[in-house]
Amino acid sequence: MTDKEEYIKTKVEILRNELKKFIIFFEQGLDYDKMVYEYWNAKDVLGHITFWHESFARNISDLGKNIKPSPLKGKLSEVNKQSVETTKNESVENLIKRLKEAQNTIEEYVFLDKVNLIPYKKGSRDYSKLEHLEVVSNHIHKHLKDISKKYSTT
Repeated sequence: MTDKEEYIKTKVEILRNELKKFIIFFEQGLDYDKMVYEYWNAKDVLGHITFWHESFARNISDLGKNIKPSPLKGKLSEVNKQSVETTKNESVENLIKRLKEAQNTIEEYVFLDKVNLIPYKKGSRDYSKLEHLEVVSNHIHKHLKDISKKYSTT
């Protein structure tokens, strides 16, 4: 394994670990209607993370299959609103299932040499795999930290 592959593997493990902690929180059977942010409850945050993770998975798998990716478009605030609106009627269990499937897709394609720059959103710059993995891990970590504060869990 090359140094670059080793570094990607480490970043994937960090993401997998963040995702595992995030999912464990949502497998506790708590009341996920508790507000975490002004307009979002915990379940909304799960939907938001699932939506973005599926976008990452779609873009990276398209690149791996030599298909031109179709990243999300719109202002970040609009896309974030869409992330909650489109997942609101999903069960926690189904969102977790979708999140795990997206992670599996990401791991399937992230090591391919032909996958280099991954689109994030139309109008934004593309990210290298390492950057994208890091940004996603930090995003999940930040939301879990905020949720944990509201639920007083670690």
